[in-house]
Amino acid sequence: MATPTNQELIECWRNEPAPLLPLLHAFHDRDGFISEEALRDIAVGLRIPLADLFGTVTFYHHFSRTAPGQSAPRVCTGPVCCLVGGNEILAALKDDGATPMPCAGRCDDFVPVLKGHQVLIGVDSDGLEAKPSPLPSPNPGGIDECVFGGIREPDRASIEGYRRSGGYEGLTRAVQEMQPTEVVEVITESKLAGRGGAGFPTGLKWQAVAEASGNPKTIVCNADEGEPGCFKDRAILDHDPHAVIEAMTLAAYATSATRGFIYLRYEYPETFNTLAGAITEAEEAGFLGNRILDADFNFHLYLRRGAGAYICGEEGSLLNSLEGKHPFPRNRPPYPVTHGYDNLPTVVNNVETLAAAAQIMRRGADWYRNLGMNGHAGTKVISLSGDIQKPGNYEVPFGLPLPTLLYDWAGGAREGRSIQAVTMAGLSGGFLAGDDLNVTLDEPSIGKVGA
Repeated sequence: MATPTNQELIECWRNEPAPLLPLLHAFHDRDGFISEEALRDIAVGLRIPLADLFGTVTFYHHFSRTAPGQSAPRVCTGPVCCLVGGNEILAALKDDGATPMPCAGRCDDFVPVLKGHQVLIGVDSDGLEAKPSPLPSPNPGGIDECVFGGIREPDRASIEGYRRSGGYEGLTRAVQEMQPTEVVEVITESKLAGRGGAGFPTGLKWQAVAEASGNPKTIVCNADEGEPGCFKDRAILDHDPHAVIEAMTLAAYATSATRGFIYLRYEYPETFNTLAGAITEAEEAGFLGNRILDADFNFHLYLRRGAGAYICGEEGSLLNSLEGKHPFPRNRPPYPVTHGYDNLPTVVNNVETLAAAAQIMRRGADWYRNLGMNGHAGTKVISLSGDIQKPGNYEVPFGLPLPTLLYDWAGGAREGRSIQAVTMAGLSGGFLAGDDLNVTLDEPSIGKVGA
């Protein structure tokens, strides 16, 4: 196959939704870097001032401007990987043009080295190999899960495996038997709150977009988890992608949205391929596209890949990035529910939030509320890493004592170590000292100790 020309690449993407990021990736994939000539042609083709385009491209740390560019290894030097050899691997690969990269979201399976579109894993430069994303371990307490409830079932990432255990039943019932307002009511009654950090009630967000004026409305999945030590979204998207797709389609039905985007972080190339395949499967099965489930309901879903900018985990920055602008945060108000993508009503939900919503629509609001402990509603996925015996993702009921997670579930500190501090929300959150761990995993308890 002939290598596409600059103009052929531009024509391929010019009229697609949110075209700039995929077009930049197309040039980067073809050449290994983005040349000045490419920038000039893109600026003309998309009618973007060259200075603005240059500023946008150079904002992202994974877009190379010169060779060797994409082919040079990028080594994770995040907090956990620094503890287990990340800096040593970086030094060993220096002659190959290796550069450091921030936390790459493999804190449960270290050290990740990104080469082109492949992630290699190993604790030294001679042992790097491609490895599948680890499955979350079942919790030893036998406590019911929501997000991870079916994730370990065989072939779960395929649409056949997902449907074998009830996948798309919630969407089918909603579209065929319920009004959009009833879908919003179920999510509201479940007390599901945003799992990206802010904790805003999901039902209220969907309701606000449903009631907002302006079309087309948009559903955005924020899959740009860049917080050091956070890797829960990767596990969900790698092993249960259809749960997120189903929930986005449910949100679209509830709000009358007709388009959606999954914004995925650059460091997850294998996840990108998994999601692309899952979207195609859902389209072919009639769960995406026009006349979904033979109803007067259309929803088109697009996959967009970031390029390495921590700030894009913030919803305003993410929306600006999708629109091809500098990914700076937006002033609020107005909020995305009225002025989001293209300045129109937009739902922005986190991966975990959406995965929970899909289960709630299948199993009910009461079921979800009752998963929590001591009066707290629902569950939370915790990414646990560092000097711990069993690092990984754990879905815990709100209200679970922190020592239960650390010692009973994760086995406590590694041999010869003791737990001296725990950071509760990545490096942007507070720390708990080792003698101050007698808290429960819920906002009031953790808030009292300033973490």
